[in-house]
Amino acid sequence: MPKFTYTGRSTAGKQSGSIISSSRREAIVKLKEKGIRVMKLEVVPESIFTKEITIGNPVKLRDFVIFLRQFSTLIRAGISVVDAANVLAQQTSSKALKRVLFDMEEEMKQGNPLSEAAAKHPKVFSTMFINMIKAGEASGALDDTLDRLATQFEKQHETKQKIVSALTYPAVLGVIAIGVVIFLLVGVVPTFVAMFSDFGAELPLITRFVLGASEWMQGYWWLLILIGLGFAVALMGMKTQKQTKYYIDYALLRMPIFGTLLQKAVIAKMTRTLSSLFSSSVPILQAISIVEKIVDNEVISQVISKSKIELEKGESLTGPMSEHWAFPPLVTQMISIGESTGSLDTMLEKIAEFYEKEVDYATDRLKSLIEPLMIVVLAIIVGTIVASILVPMFDIFNHIQM
Repeated sequence: MPKFTYTGRSTAGKQSGSIISSSRREAIVKLKEKGIRVMKLEVVPESIFTKEITIGNPVKLRDFVIFLRQFSTLIRAGISVVDAANVLAQQTSSKALKRVLFDMEEEMKQGNPLSEAAAKHPKVFSTMFINMIKAGEASGALDDTLDRLATQFEKQHETKQKIVSALTYPAVLGVIAIGVVIFLLVGVVPTFVAMFSDFGAELPLITRFVLGASEWMQGYWWLLILIGLGFAVALMGMKTQKQTKYYIDYALLRMPIFGTLLQKAVIAKMTRTLSSLFSSSVPILQAISIVEKIVDNEVISQVISKSKIELEKGESLTGPMSEHWAFPPLVTQMISIGESTGSLDTMLEKIAEFYEKEVDYATDRLKSLIEPLMIVVLAIIVGTIVASILVPMFDIFNHIQM
């Protein structure tokens, strides 16, 4: 949140100091409430120590959807865009969104349209949002555009949550399994090493293997941490490069079980976004360029890029899609019908609805399959370690009885 220095007057005389506020307007209001009439107000430049560092969009998707719904309702009720921004800024629980809305209010008071004010905050408002708002302003249907955007982001959030929910369970079980194995190898197995050494007999292969793994783990446990961190850093670096990201996305889409789920989610996002853009009267080439950038999958993005080139030549949008394995026949056929009948936005919405439901069904099925599978895998791993200890112990007991 920005910091301001002020000079003003009150009943006690001339005063100066500093205040932290979301915007100049809010700072003046706060000072006025303290009985200070502002004469001079300046923002303190951000430094490396005061600058707020954010990764990605600082506004949560849930807060953003609520903001869009409320914004649409206020506009439809006849409230001006400037006043609506002020009302929403005061009542939102998101500090980042509050700050942005106050800044946008100041911009719009100077005569700038909503789309230009939003364009000055690219971390919060995407290219798709700005272009749809521009189209809504031009057509005079800003309230409908905001409703459409709310639906778009709402569906996107629901699909994302489904994917995260499906992947979280196996990830958590996987971490638990690794933790249990490390505990057994480092904390339990070493206590039996001396016993087996005193026994002197040849140990079974499974026991020798587990003891070797335990010895290695005790000596080189730090290597596993370094490998994990190195892999994570390398993966993040590869995702920033367009060429390497293509191979990562390709591998993810080709992955058994999860690949199909991700493919359906990407297609749902692509078609839902295109439908929203077309419905808001955004030019088709511009809409495709926007989707190409925000689809967040390099494999799909390259196909969309080729489709745009074909469209510029006067060819069908579905040409490159029909030749690529990532696009099922249902998608290309329905888009082709939409092109020929002039109802492309409706067809795209139908495709999005279909694949959003498919994601719902797939995640439910995945959860029901993964749970017993992960339990079996964990049981096999732990059972192997326990068996490696019990088998030679039985031999020891038999030897003592003899």
